[in-house]
Amino acid sequence: MIFCFDTDKDDNQEKIIKEKITGIGVFNSRANEAYYISFKNDEELNEFKDIFENNEISKIGIDLGRIYILLKQEGINLRGIKFDTAIAAYILNPTNNKLKIEDLAEQYLEINVNEVLGENEENNKQEQINLFDELNQSTNTEKSFEENKKEEKKYTFYAYLIYKLQEVTKKQLEEINALGLFNNIDMPTVEVLANMQWNGMYADEEELNKFGNQLKEQLEIKTKMIYEMAGEEFNINSTKQLGEILFEKMKLPVVKKTKSGYSTDVDVLEKLKSEDPIIQEILDYRQLMKLNSTYVEGLKPYINPKTKRIHSFFHQTITATGRISSTEPNLQNIPTRFELGKQVRKIFKPEHGKVYIDADYSQIELRVLAHMSEDKHMVQAFKEGQDIHKQAASKVFKTPIDEVTKEQRSNAKAVNFGIVYGISDFGLGEQLGISRKQAKKYIDEYLTEYEGIKNFMENMTEKAKETGYVETLFNRRRYIPELKSNNYMVRQFGARAAMNTPIQGTAADIMKIAMINVYKELVERKLKAKIVLQVHDEMMIEAPIEEAEEVKEIVKEQMESAITLKVPLIADVSEAENWYECK
Repeated sequence: MIFCFDTDKDDNQEKIIKEKITGIGVFNSRANEAYYISFKNDEELNEFKDIFENNEISKIGIDLGRIYILLKQEGINLRGIKFDTAIAAYILNPTNNKLKIEDLAEQYLEINVNEVLGENEENNKQEQINLFDELNQSTNTEKSFEENKKEEKKYTFYAYLIYKLQEVTKKQLEEINALGLFNNIDMPTVEVLANMQWNGMYADEEELNKFGNQLKEQLEIKTKMIYEMAGEEFNINSTKQLGEILFEKMKLPVVKKTKSGYSTDVDVLEKLKSEDPIIQEILDYRQLMKLNSTYVEGLKPYINPKTKRIHSFFHQTITATGRISSTEPNLQNIPTRFELGKQVRKIFKPEHGKVYIDADYSQIELRVLAHMSEDKHMVQAFKEGQDIHKQAASKVFKTPIDEVTKEQRSNAKAVNFGIVYGISDFGLGEQLGISRKQAKKYIDEYLTEYEGIKNFMENMTEKAKETGYVETLFNRRRYIPELKSNNYMVRQFGARAAMNTPIQGTAADIMKIAMINVYKELVERKLKAKIVLQVHDEMMIEAPIEEAEEVKEIVKEQMESAITLKVPLIADVSEAENWYECK
């Protein structure tokens, strides 16, 4: 059955999604009939509970993850999720960000929904009116389309459109050999992510306020120090006033000017750090301000008053590589590079009597690179359990592996990961604080030693130029028109995307498979443990203490067996009493 849901705002602030289902458009393809069912209250919606929960009735719709939660809020578990037209369209073109039903109807069916529904009377096209008349007749809904409310007309038509979109996109998925990816990876992920959002992460508001107060105290100290160093009080948050203090009063060298005056952005300040100690204080001040506004005051509105948890939205149709992303709030973006930022994680705790089980893939992207490139040195390193960064340092710096210094390993690590992300000599130089020439030498030396990787990167770029796209191991495709641009910088971006998308995308697909398998195992064993978070290569489960050991075994086994590569997949599993303590 094809379902299209009509929703309205819900004033209940305790809901995870502050909406409610007020009706559904249904298209029964067997009977070739379309209906609109309006729900005056929750009881009427619950009359359809058996249909929604019947796994044998295939559910086809759009944005089904959101619908899953809206139904779960009414005590209904949506089963039989088979086809989401937005996800199908995303796989067909992952850089397409117009995935609403109106957009998809225009893209795949050449139907202007507003014109067909009469919302733009002046521009109605005759062929679209004819199509609509045909739909009225073929679905036995002519009367309801003419006499019933606008919503009935709209959502009955939407249900028909979803049916047609499913036909077209399914055929196109078959043509690019991506139906397996859709059916076995992306569609099962819908339920996993919806449950992750439903489960949420408990946020200790008292701990959050305490952290906020610490930040405010530090901000006061920093503010006084900056005033003292500047010799006067001014608005540190004002670009204009800060520019006047630094470049007119203190006579620091001007790095960049804009139409509105002196630039004081982070890049400018980083370049001025050696000029005066006030610069570091300003950078620290800004970091504290951002932490407070984004991760203290910014998180508070997202704490659900009923569950005391933050229920972030997890999306699978936003990134071009297939990675899962998080919004409202973005839990994947909580700082980890500096200690103070990392402390935000202390507010996230399992509920009483439970622990966090955290599992992190070890160097998954480098392992995928080793598999796809078949580079003998990298494959050997992973098979033998060597330190891959030490090995790279030994080869790049021509040093015996047991004599590699900490700094050499760190530099080699930057090159290793830089290769995965298509880093330039300029980017590597900036990152390591070395000249562009020296950075280029590192990269050239690396690619000479790791010839398999060099050949793989070149082949990927050439293939993308010929075909217009690259693919992951699971046939997730990304089109790269940038490679044909007249602009050198745009072509360079295209080359980087061609090199890193197959690696990042494959790693993202492997993580999805692991999450699906962990989720299934937890459900089948009837465990109370729940997946609550995914951050790229990391998965976190909240589990009762008595289930902890069993869950650790499940997670490690499912993550390491998600796919068989030429090198082993390794998952590091730990247990902690809050997110901060997770290794």
